[in-house]
Amino acid sequence: MRFDVLTLFPEMFVGPLDHSMLGRARERGVLEVRVTNIRDFATTRHRIADDYSYGGGAGMVLKPEPIFAAVRAMRCPPEAHCRERVVLLTPQGRLLCQGVVEELAGWDHLVLVCGHYEGVDERVREHLVDDEISIGDYVLTGGELPAMVLMDAVSRLVPGVLGSEESAAGESFAEGLLEYPQWTRPLEFEGMTVPEVLVSGHHEQIRRWRRKEALRRTYRRRPDLLEQVALGAEDLRLLEEVRREERGETEMEFGEASAGPSQEG
Repeated sequence: MRFDVLTLFPEMFVGPLDHSMLGRARERGVLEVRVTNIRDFATTRHRIADDYSYGGGAGMVLKPEPIFAAVRAMRCPPEAHCRERVVLLTPQGRLLCQGVVEELAGWDHLVLVCGHYEGVDERVREHLVDDEISIGDYVLTGGELPAMVLMDAVSRLVPGVLGSEESAAGESFAEGLLEYPQWTRPLEFEGMTVPEVLVSGHHEQIRRWRRKEALRRTYRRRPDLLEQVALGAEDLRLLEEVRREERGETEMEFGEASAGPSQEG
């Protein structure tokens, strides 16, 4: 997988790309990441890459010429038969979710264009980029942080990046559910203990317990996800158990709260 990042502020990427998972993957050659300053493709004497908006208004707009030139320079040659996609990071794009991450991980080369200021000239949207991605319904100062988020999420699905291919498969959203809770040593800490089933050595019971707890956590925190994921027969049975248990806890709490202190005549 190769990433080309086009930005006005390449220094923002120093650090995040050199450490942890991305850094190790780059060292091993599993990932290739290149960060390019859009101003390097500006043709004016002072390397101007932005200008005032036609029609007036506050803020500057990124000019089309340097972005078109930069993207064209980053593209793979036709003989390489490289599957590539040009992505603009913008709050107006489609929302980045795990499904979109999996889709993007299927490409060989992603060119990420980081918008900034008031955005980019509309000709970039209409005639250059293939996709527009947002990481959430809020406004940032530019597309640099979203580009880092996208690269981190997509890279996890590239074979050889994670230490174990099972790591990505079992995490939150990988199957449409939140991940089950995790514990590690020590077995007991300040009176808090690890669930007995996890130290039982019974692999089938552990698998079933984890699946049920993933359903429980999703039911509690993101019930909307349950309407989007295809649940099998076992999942439906476990989810019904979760619902009965959750209703029982709620009724118990409600009963204790409404009972009030007893009074003796």
